[in-house]
Amino acid sequence: MPHRTGPLRPIRYGARVKIALMDTGIGLLAAAAAVRRLRPDADLVLSSDPDGMPWGPRTPEDIRARSLAVAEAATAHRPDALIVACNTASVHALPTLRARLEPDLPVIGTVPAIKPAAAGGGPVAIWATPATTGSPYQRGLIRDFADGVTVTEVACPGLAEAVQYADEAAIDAAISDAAERTPADVMTVVLGCTHYELVAGRIRAAVQQAGLPPLVLHGSAVAVATQALRRINELPAPEAPVEGTLTVILSGREAQLPSAALAYEEGRLLQAVSPAGR
Repeated sequence: MPHRTGPLRPIRYGARVKIALMDTGIGLLAAAAAVRRLRPDADLVLSSDPDGMPWGPRTPEDIRARSLAVAEAATAHRPDALIVACNTASVHALPTLRARLEPDLPVIGTVPAIKPAAAGGGPVAIWATPATTGSPYQRGLIRDFADGVTVTEVACPGLAEAVQYADEAAIDAAISDAAERTPADVMTVVLGCTHYELVAGRIRAAVQQAGLPPLVLHGSAVAVATQALRRINELPAPEAPVEGTLTVILSGREAQLPSAALAYEEGRLLQAVSPAGR
């Protein structure tokens, strides 16, 4: 089924909005917090698969199957849009999810922000999981959007898992290892995994070189949140009442936010300003 990019329903500005997000784990917090800031009145459904992590080593067929299961757990709550807040799922399962759910439910994927990063010149580094680094998918984005710009692909083994469990020592070690393999003249870093956005400040501090201009980081959270609202013809309304609910689904089970989520500003924001799901 072809992907429709236009609005799928009449403008409902001011009406109740429900946005679902899916990921392997807590990487979806960054996009969820972005939605919450843009629309404090939006109900959020966060569906992840901690029982199945990590997805990176799994086969594409397995990733597609698990993505469908996570998506269907979210869509049971009848959202207006679904954000696939996971680079791995977007690479391997986005066409499958769109074929199953659209046009009734808009599905918004997550693509590493290589195009805007390259537009600023270079050199650019792309931090991503080992499964994504060097993949035909990522190489295709570099070819299409970064022609003539120096781009270094930096695999970050263990970083997503360390972020998932808020393992401070492992986070520091993984970031330090990746920073050592990032060229010293890099001016821009693309965060090619949604988990990495939760530790963006620590990545910046590790890569920033003395005497060079401030490092530019490109994530995807704000872009996908904005696109989700655009797809359902809703407008940002950061001044709206803070009344949006939060529903958390962990491998198909309704639950509370994992304790590790509260180690990050985005998780604390969602818990602090969200009434119980309904």
